[in-house]
Amino acid sequence: MKATIHHNNLSFQIDLSKPLDISIPLSDSDANPIAWYLGKPQIEPVRVGDWVGRVSEGSSSTNFNNIFFNPHGHGTHTECLGHITNDFYSVNKHLTQFFFLAEVVSVQPEVVGEDLVISEVQIRERLSEKIPEALVIRTLPNAASKRTVKYSNTNPPYLHHDAAAFLRESGVRHLLIDLPSVDREHDEGKLLAHKAFWNVTDVKILNPDARLDCTITELIFVGDEIPDGIYLLNLQIAPFENDASPSKPVLYAVTGGT
Repeated sequence: MKATIHHNNLSFQIDLSKPLDISIPLSDSDANPIAWYLGKPQIEPVRVGDWVGRVSEGSSSTNFNNIFFNPHGHGTHTECLGHITNDFYSVNKHLTQFFFLAEVVSVQPEVVGEDLVISEVQIRERLSEKIPEALVIRTLPNAASKRTVKYSNTNPPYLHHDAAAFLRESGVRHLLIDLPSVDREHDEGKLLAHKAFWNVTDVKILNPDARLDCTITELIFVGDEIPDGIYLLNLQIAPFENDASPSKPVLYAVTGGT
């Protein structure tokens, strides 16, 4: 099924029958990616006495599982500024639109001391004069093993806070990246890139111009079959009243722009 979308007086065509899923599924297998010093997710049937909520075990007519996981450490997730604030803010309350024009860019982080960092200069170069609603960052090299990495205590690449501030100032509202965090793994709790993107200056007293309706999505995977360029993004979340939710960002190639 094909559709036409209109944005900034331009018309784009998309083929809704060809979704490009850039999420990483959550499972209870050893292949599940893990960050932040957690064990793997748990998906297991409810047990009440001799009754087991699994059809294959004979005592139940339905499969009836409990799932225990952490959205930040166990797969693709979307978070709002409530992730870093003293007061509670829910991503379910503040993400109220779900389709955005997005730019996919590929960036090889630069070596800075012992770190690998995505710099402001690199982001400026990739975007040129473009100001997308959403930015999808694919880091290079782009090994398929990103789907299963155990990130804890590995000092993964991260986004420099000046790059995050540039994205905020440019008007990018939704940032998606294939890393466990936009910030350095061990950063003494500074969270400079998170704060810069959301324009949070004080986590205890939220400033009036903080970006409540902007999101960061981490632990995506953008396959090599998806070239850099413009896409329609459908940013799907589960309706958890929480600072973050597991999510399923889906891209659609666009043509036109006339």
